[in-house]
Amino acid sequence: MSKIVRLISKNCNNITPESVEEYVHAGGFEGLKKAFTQDPTEIIAEIKTAKLLGRGGAAYPAGAKWEHLLHIPEFPKYIVCNADEGEPGTFKDKLLLSQDPLGVIEGMIIAGYVFNSNDGYIYIRGEYAAIQRSFQKAIDHAIESGYLGNNILGTKFDFHIHIVTGAGAYVCGENSALLNSIEGKAGRPRIKPPHLAEVGLFSMPTLVNNVESFANIPLIVQMGGEKYLSYGTKDSGGTKLVCLSGHVAKRGVYEIPFGVTLRDIIYDPQIGGGIANNKKLKFFHLGGQSGPCGIPEQLDTPYCYKALRSVGLSVGSGAVVVVDESVCIIDYLKGVTEFFIHESCGKCTPCREGNWQMYKILRKFQEGVAVQEDFHVMKRLTDTMTNASFCGLGQSAAVALTSCLKYFRDEFEAHIQKQCPADHCFIGRERGE
Repeated sequence: MSKIVRLISKNCNNITPESVEEYVHAGGFEGLKKAFTQDPTEIIAEIKTAKLLGRGGAAYPAGAKWEHLLHIPEFPKYIVCNADEGEPGTFKDKLLLSQDPLGVIEGMIIAGYVFNSNDGYIYIRGEYAAIQRSFQKAIDHAIESGYLGNNILGTKFDFHIHIVTGAGAYVCGENSALLNSIEGKAGRPRIKPPHLAEVGLFSMPTLVNNVESFANIPLIVQMGGEKYLSYGTKDSGGTKLVCLSGHVAKRGVYEIPFGVTLRDIIYDPQIGGGIANNKKLKFFHLGGQSGPCGIPEQLDTPYCYKALRSVGLSVGSGAVVVVDESVCIIDYLKGVTEFFIHESCGKCTPCREGNWQMYKILRKFQEGVAVQEDFHVMKRLTDTMTNASFCGLGQSAAVALTSCLKYFRDEFEAHIQKQCPADHCFIGRERGE
């Protein structure tokens, strides 16, 4: 099995991103042309066969989501692309948005055709200001060339894509909070049910998929579900864009087939190239800040949804943050918790207050003043946050901490004795106290 493939990333750095002519020359819009010859049920059947799982992090089966929306009778229906990529260590959508925007646009147009929708929205994070401008150029060029707008390719099908920008709120990556933000409301999650397929944007049925998910749609339509599935495993179809960062030799975005191992991703010369500066791997953080941390003993686990889940790990957003032996586990978790404190919308108490309390406890460990009772307090806090938080942000905020407590309990214990393996804790000592 080849450890790197170029399916959805084949155009990246190979064509002028906003050029319809170059995109078409590279095989672009062939999926759309084929889709126009098919019934919507046929397209959804191919997506189900492909076993495309949502690439934004939740891994919900795309085919099932599309089929559900298809059978909802209310109109109009809206197509929404979630490009609010705000999780540290995750930057794969940025690659597609900046280097192959027309691939994302084509996927959205196909979705519009399937659901007889005339309007699509792409919600791009505020920090991607330059990308918003280039994406708008790609939209304009697609309209000029007849692939977007009114009477697409001489048909009676109209579809328009509108760019909406966020203000940098990570919580708007949650689909219902994203829709609230598009509507001009506070970016806070909604109560579900009703589900977004039934009551979504402007209270109408809505499809929300990730950038990478939409980019896969033209490929699936063009090559067929069986062929697409063959690139991955029987449970995880196709390929995945992974974002390598941290103490890895070759940081960047790589497209890999599902089934390669974590060891391949981090150490293969074509991909990560091993740990920088010849240091040892301490742990890796998968799927973004809300994902679990893994240890070297898990490196031979295949990178696919089922295999990772079986050992307590997850694909998530595709982030792989590599951490070497020089890092203090308390210091790292403190940074993760600070992120969630900053990004919590404040709607619910378990998330709003739980993260602050967790931060205070981690700071006690960092300063060497924690006691054994703090382990019990952390357990109560993580249970409460996981089970009682309103949305996925609070529910997953303690995942990294929980996994690190499982594998690095001895390092927590050492901090109680004022012993930090990385030797850069204890604020009191730094003050000369």
